[in-house]
Amino acid sequence: MSVSKGVVVPPGGGKHLEEASGQVMSMKLFGRETGQSVTLFEQAVPAGSKNSWLHLHRDSDEVAWVLEGEFTFKIGEEIVTGGPGTCAFMPRNVPHAWKNSGSTPGRVVFLYTPAGAGRFVEEMLEHPPQGELKKRLEEAGWEVLGPSPL
Repeated sequence: MSVSKGVVVPPGGGKHLEEASGQVMSMKLFGRETGQSVTLFEQAVPAGSKNSWLHLHRDSDEVAWVLEGEFTFKIGEEIVTGGPGTCAFMPRNVPHAWKNSGSTPGRVVFLYTPAGAGRFVEEMLEHPPQGELKKRLEEAGWEVLGPSPL
């Protein structure tokens, strides 16, 4: 699929989903808008929140860029904590997890390239799950390895 036009999302724009945990995802670039090149979203994360699993993506690399707060990333065997400006690269097929390890809410921009792994987040925004979470993860190339070790 080729892309014949660009996309501009204004501040506060995009499609938003607030989860029961208090996390808010704001989709900025859907894979379908970028010719499946990238998926990009911002996630607001309450203090102490973590993603639910240690996982990997089979077909996409993931980048996390911390805008606010302090986050801890486990990538393979390495664990690193950083604040605003910290950028983490999580290569495909490498187990990883993250959490807001700070005492204040945080915000992170996540990017998947190619966009395949982002399909899970896109579908969560457009069609909240009705008990089919594992199937959706697998269809988007995710492999859940266990609970978050962080």
